[in-house]
Amino acid sequence: MLLKYLAWKRAAKPHGTITDEEVSDEIAKDRVHMHGFDRLGRPMAYLYGARHFPARRDLDDFKRYVAYLLDKICTRLPMGQEKFAAVIDLKGWGYANCDIRGYVAALEIMQNYYPERLGRVLMINVPYMFMAAWKIVYPFIDEKTKKKFVFVPNKDLDSTLRDAIDESQLLEEYGGKLKP
Repeated sequence: MLLKYLAWKRAAKPHGTITDEEVSDEIAKDRVHMHGFDRLGRPMAYLYGARHFPARRDLDDFKRYVAYLLDKICTRLPMGQEKFAAVIDLKGWGYANCDIRGYVAALEIMQNYYPERLGRVLMINVPYMFMAAWKIVYPFIDEKTKKKFVFVPNKDLDSTLRDAIDESQLLEEYGGKLKP
C-alpha cells in the first residue's frame, strides 16, 4: 500500500505539493469553501455540486484539484484531530452537473491515498435526480466510507446542521454566524 501511495504521489505531485497556481482554473470555479469546525473539532469543507460542470473540466486537472483540496483540508487539522467533515450542498444540481467519472475518481483518491481522513459528509438539498447518479457511484465506495455519508431531509436541515456544527462555526448561508 505504501509503494502504491508513493508511486501515486510522485505522479500526482511531482514537486511534492500542488500549488494554488497549478489549479487556479479549478479554484476560480468557487466550488469549495473551507471554513470553521464541527462540534468534534474537525475542519469543515463546504462543496457546491451545482457549480461543477463536467463538460468544462479535464479529468486529470480535476484529480489534481481533488488532491489539492484534500491536502488543504488536512493542513487545517488541529493537533490530535485526524479527520475532516464536509457539507455537500446539491441545491440547483441537475443533469449538467452529473459527473460519474469525476465522483468515482474523487472517491478513489480519497479512499486510497487519504484513508480514514473523512469523518462525515452531510448531503443537503439533494434532488431526487441525484439519487440515480448515487446508485451508480455507491458500489465504488468502501463499506467504512459509505457509513459516513448522511443524507439530510430538507425538513431536518436546520436542526441537523446545528447539531453537527456550532452556530459560531456554521456559515451564514446556513443560518450560522461564520462569514466566509
